[in-house]
Amino acid sequence: MQIEKQISPNNNVDLSNLIKPYVKNWKWFVVSVILAIAFAILYIRYTVPEYAIRAKVKILEDQNSTSELGAFTDLGVLGGTRNNVQDEIESLNSRTNLIEVVKELGLNKRIIAIGNIKNTALYDNPPFNINFLGPDSLVQKTEHQFYIRLISDTKFEFSNIENDAFKAYSFGKPIPSSLGDLIITPNVNLDMKSYSGRNYEVKVSPLAKMAAYYQMKILITPTNEFSNIISIALNDAIKKRGRDIINTLIDKYNQNAVDDKKAIADRTSNFINDRIADIYGNLSTVDQNAEDFKAGRGIADITSQTNVNLEIGAVNQQELQNATVQLDIASSMKELVDNQNGYELLPANVGLADQTIASTTARYNELALERKRLLESSNEKNPIIVNLDQQLDGLKRSMKSSLNSVTNNLSLQVNSLSDQLSRINSRIYSAPKNERALRDITRQQQTTESLYLYLLQKREESQITFASASPKSKVIDRAYLLNNAPVSPKKTIVLLASIIIGLLVPFSVMYARDVLDNKIHNKVNLEKLTGDVPVLAELPKISKKEDTLIKTDERTVLAESLRILRTNLDFILKTRRDVNENYGKTIFITSSVPGEGKTLVSFNLSMIYANAGKRVLLMGADIRNPKIYEFYRGKNVDKLAKSAMNKDNRGLTDFLSNETLKPKEIISSILVNDQTIDIIFAGTIPPNPTELLMSERTDELFEAVRTKYDYIIVDTAPLMVVSDTLLISKNADQTLYVTRAGITETNIVGFPIQLQKEGKLKGLSFIVNGVKSSNLGYEGKYGYGYGGRKKKWYQVFS
Repeated sequence: MQIEKQISPNNNVDLSNLIKPYVKNWKWFVVSVILAIAFAILYIRYTVPEYAIRAKVKILEDQNSTSELGAFTDLGVLGGTRNNVQDEIESLNSRTNLIEVVKELGLNKRIIAIGNIKNTALYDNPPFNINFLGPDSLVQKTEHQFYIRLISDTKFEFSNIENDAFKAYSFGKPIPSSLGDLIITPNVNLDMKSYSGRNYEVKVSPLAKMAAYYQMKILITPTNEFSNIISIALNDAIKKRGRDIINTLIDKYNQNAVDDKKAIADRTSNFINDRIADIYGNLSTVDQNAEDFKAGRGIADITSQTNVNLEIGAVNQQELQNATVQLDIASSMKELVDNQNGYELLPANVGLADQTIASTTARYNELALERKRLLESSNEKNPIIVNLDQQLDGLKRSMKSSLNSVTNNLSLQVNSLSDQLSRINSRIYSAPKNERALRDITRQQQTTESLYLYLLQKREESQITFASASPKSKVIDRAYLLNNAPVSPKKTIVLLASIIIGLLVPFSVMYARDVLDNKIHNKVNLEKLTGDVPVLAELPKISKKEDTLIKTDERTVLAESLRILRTNLDFILKTRRDVNENYGKTIFITSSVPGEGKTLVSFNLSMIYANAGKRVLLMGADIRNPKIYEFYRGKNVDKLAKSAMNKDNRGLTDFLSNETLKPKEIISSILVNDQTIDIIFAGTIPPNPTELLMSERTDELFEAVRTKYDYIIVDTAPLMVVSDTLLISKNADQTLYVTRAGITETNIVGFPIQLQKEGKLKGLSFIVNGVKSSNLGYEGKYGYGYGGRKKKWYQVFS
């Protein structure tokens, strides 16, 4: 039969049961949130705030005048191209640019004012300046720190270690260090006396390290997918430093772009000047030949060509002229590439119609510029430079191959046109020999003159390109402070996060405790495991200062819970048909293992029945490890009471082993708390406890005492330790299985239930012992309400 069985009417009750443990421990949530907010306030107070700095620039499209190959785009080889915004972002945030920024702003040398709790970095207008006399290469690649304490406007103290002894120096005097001699000078714009006694830490870091640091902090993104406008963002603790970094980065990016364009334009101009000098000599020679020919033969004018031959010859002559120009340019370019040593820049788009050569030249110049830029901060053994050298060699080989192919093709074309022209001239040369010779001279003169004029024009265009080199970007917004309020730490977010963490910590602890918990805690918890087997009562946990044995008419929680146990137990016994109402009721009290409180329950249950005027006999059947006799010593027994012990303190084992003894000879009467209890102690510990309990005298004893007592409370051995209880369980009318809150594991509950199903236990029911006051009743909500004690202020969380 099931007593006080809880049935969940709907899912809301289950959800309520899940929430109850957390609501019950609301105090821990409050304390956790308060502590978390306190830590958050300290974090906000002592964390260095950072401010958001922003800037916007527009990436400009490359025009023909500023393109690497823009000097000869009128030939149609290349046109203006649009910059790839993502590539420009990578170039803007490159390590090389940031190294230049760090070097120009001196970011690798940091002065930090040491405070009692929080240190402050100084950027603009520090109280002193630092100058190194050692080589820049050493200062820019070494990490070093030292400490300075200002004494007056003329002296200071210096130390390499913070807690080491300081040594006094005068401003302007060299100080030896691992970076070479350094000189500390005062800031003449400040009153140095106001800074006396303050300590400062100076950190010198490698340029590359600081560049990498800011490379990670600076965020560059396009404003949208199809826009040429990019946004530059930086969060920095010092507003002016953040603005200076972004503005300097933009200036360096634009200046590098202008320098690159000027370098290519200058190289192209030099190449054209060299070609003009060579062609000018050829033109002078041709002009002189024409003058000598006409003077020697007395020729003034030749007008004897027919119109047809002139038209055909003119077309063929134009084609041959174009092919000759292309061949001359290709030959010159090939000679320049063949004679080049190293990786100098090549002239871009000198007029060749072959687009492959133009694109290869542009790629070669791009890599040559990158190699030159990297050599400023590295050497030729750098793996990146070695890789660039390999790429440049490959491009040079490809260029040589392309130039050879173009030269051969143009040579064949010139030869073909020359042959064709020869056939035409064969008809024209039917004219006088002088006219034909003069025609050859004039044609050569025109070819040389056209190439000369063409190069003069391109030289002017190259000079215009050099003078008008423009940056790659236009500044839309210089670096500005996005908001006067710091972006880090954000007070609202930090406080909100602290509240969430303050709630999560106790919740996680309680949840983990519940998930990992495999113990029984109260009646409701046990009822979920026992099914139809009833849980008759739960007994409160007793502190060390409280009496373990109840007194007559006591109104404590323990006494009331025992009365509930007594009521439920009587109800079960009355409803059982196999229990004879004319005989005393035998109640076995057992547990899984020792220490779960079965002896305590046995005695107090005896006391509660005795207080009701019932005849009660308490029998100690745990003959291997008897506890009842020890339980009745000391403060548990009324010091003024007199006990009527049987002769020689005989007990159960003595009766079972000695057939001459009668039941009344082993019964002792003890007065405890003004209440008399009859007890059969376990007796002498025998060598063969199992055999004794299996004897017929066990049944005889139970039959004898049933007629004299209303209730026989039997304190038996633990079921999971020995089989003694099972040997005598047939004599029980009801079996009370004691579990202990926080001790008994949930998986043990199935063991006695299985024994009942197998018929080895009779009238099984459960008791929960040692329940905390907060867990009594239904999760402490419906407690007993008797004998309650007000907690002291220090017990509020117990």
